[in-house]
Amino acid sequence: MKRRYGDRENRRWGNFSASPFLRFPVSLTSNRGFTLLEVLVAIAILGIAITVVLQLFSANLRAISVSGDYVSAATKAEAKMREILSDDKLSEKSSSETTDDGYRIDVSVTDALKERTDNLQVRILEIDLTVHWTRGTKERSLAMKTMKLVNKEI
Repeated sequence: MKRRYGDRENRRWGNFSASPFLRFPVSLTSNRGFTLLEVLVAIAILGIAITVVLQLFSANLRAISVSGDYVSAATKAEAKMREILSDDKLSEKSSSETTDDGYRIDVSVTDALKERTDNLQVRILEIDLTVHWTRGTKERSLAMKTMKLVNKEI
């Protein structure tokens, strides 16, 4: 059965729709816009998202700074290790030095596997090198170890 303009139901509801979501007159629903609650929720979500992104950037900047310190320490340790290994008359010793930019380099050369090399013409020296530095309140360090085979002095 078709509804016509003059039917009883149409007169009863007037300009209202039978749907519970569209019970407002057409003139009120034609105003497009956001409610105050929708705007506040959107601003809160945007604020949380911006905070998370800024914290990620901050953490990455700290990580880049720390990795730069480790690269610098590794470069200094490698240069010092090459200097020690190039010494032809290397013997047991310990030393410590501080660089101009605040790195402290500790070196220890010890005789390793002495009981195994007693009957040989060579000896094995173990070289421990540690670089220490401080950034902020944290002290950091980088350690390197190696061994060198040297002729025994007669």
